[in-house]
Amino acid sequence: MTSSHAAGPAWAAFPHPDKSYHYSAAALRKHWAQLHRGDCEPLPQQPAVLEAWRLHHAGDFQSACEAGLALGMDGWNAAHKAAMIHAHYLETDPAARLERLQAVARRCAEQQKARPTDANAFYLEAYALGRYSQGISVVQALAQGLGGRIRAALERALEIDERHADAHCALGAFQAEVIDKVGALVGRLSYGATRDGAAAHCRRALELVPDSAIFAVEWARAMELLYGPSRRAEAQRLRSQAAAATALDAMERLDVELARSLVPG
Repeated sequence: MTSSHAAGPAWAAFPHPDKSYHYSAAALRKHWAQLHRGDCEPLPQQPAVLEAWRLHHAGDFQSACEAGLALGMDGWNAAHKAAMIHAHYLETDPAARLERLQAVARRCAEQQKARPTDANAFYLEAYALGRYSQGISVVQALAQGLGGRIRAALERALEIDERHADAHCALGAFQAEVIDKVGALVGRLSYGATRDGAAAHCRRALELVPDSAIFAVEWARAMELLYGPSRRAEAQRLRSQAAAATALDAMERLDVELARSLVPG
């Protein structure tokens, strides 16, 4: 089993502490379906796994990651989600961010072999590789063959669970990014990326979770990549909608804060 990557310097603290994000175990069970409407993660039956997720929702991402990794594969989804959200939003050291994302992707590949019907083993690999690609440049990542891995992982997640809204959003965003970087023809022939496909996946994500701030932000960005200035007003409307969303946990708060930073004035 791969060793923990969480040891080392303390991670930057979540900058928006809020008592409402600190769910008790009973409250977390009660609100689980709402909190996980995007990733469709099943409610854990082990109290220790639930505790790792509780730490994640509260914004104690390092403790969540360490707790999840200590539990072995049962805790990996919680550990990986916490590690990647922190890496994307709060890690200021580019090298540390890339190392963490690579470690998640490596473990996810191992997890997929042991648990081939765990949709999040595939989705979280794609998320890690996608953020890693953005960190090194999407064109460089495509040259390394990461595009095919991202696409395959997301398509597998959706084969397992068509209602996995996070995977729909990620696949739509991936296709839009590919088309923007290599063009529509190469995007379609090499990566199966099309404007219609990108738009359909982004819309499906928002259809499944209409109040998601991050889905609105990602669709807004994809829209501008795919259609240019002609859709800018609609993209800004989506960002404003996201900025007004109510966050249910620390991760959603980071999504909402991102949206607010993108709204003029």
